[in-house]
Amino acid sequence: MPAIWVAVKGGGDLGTGAVLRLHRAGFRVWVTELPRPLAIRRAVAVASAVYEGAVTIEGHTARRVEDPSAFPAVWARGEIPVLVDPEGESIRSLRPEVVVDAIMAKRNTGTALTDAPVVVALGPGFVAGVDCYAVVETARGHDLGRVYYTGSALPDTGIPGTLGGHDVLRVLRAPCAGLFREVRRIGDRVEAGEVVAFVGETPVRTAIAGVLRGLLADGLEVTPGMKVGDVDPRAEVRHCFTVSDKAWAVGGGVLEAVLRGLREKGLLRFAD
Repeated sequence: MPAIWVAVKGGGDLGTGAVLRLHRAGFRVWVTELPRPLAIRRAVAVASAVYEGAVTIEGHTARRVEDPSAFPAVWARGEIPVLVDPEGESIRSLRPEVVVDAIMAKRNTGTALTDAPVVVALGPGFVAGVDCYAVVETARGHDLGRVYYTGSALPDTGIPGTLGGHDVLRVLRAPCAGLFREVRRIGDRVEAGEVVAFVGETPVRTAIAGVLRGLLADGLEVTPGMKVGDVDPRAEVRHCFTVSDKAWAVGGGVLEAVLRGLREKGLLRFAD
């Protein structure tokens, strides 16, 4: 059977969980991204290839390419191509069997049920059977990674999941509009009240102690209240550089939905 192509829209940390699950399962995966991705957990986001040229996560390399003609060579090396393609032109031209919306915008920014034979979306903002074939739950808790074939994921509460006894306080937000500039780096241990970045001349301070698990890319323009970082109070440095339990769970849900959808469409057969 010919290789099945999968386009993943968005290479943040949750999208990366899906990308790695699908890549490990043998699908031909490519990722579409913005010219300047907004991923926070950059050490475990394939979106970082846009800035770095290539990034290796859990032994798998994602590599920036300039156009789809480079996909076969990258796949032949066992790597994952990342393409700057905010409008999804490669999806329309290459017509993959599967599209995964991992943008995590908390709303549908343009994905349609007709984009591919199987369309899977992550998190709130989508209705299974209307916008896509299936929706995967991204909220921490009992239903994390659950696949909905009808209905929607839990609505966005605006409150991050609890880690180490903290939820809202572990997220760093821009205090004003301006140019973001990092002072500390992902993996650094920080103390409560410490300056970890600046927006313009205004400091961004952490409210809690822990490890700086995520930080926006240097030099991006931000708006007031925008998420720019993440402090993990559990203070395990290794967690900053490995895919999270949440991302693996979401990725597992995506893999289930893709396999089921392909079988229903007659594009993949399992032994009886």
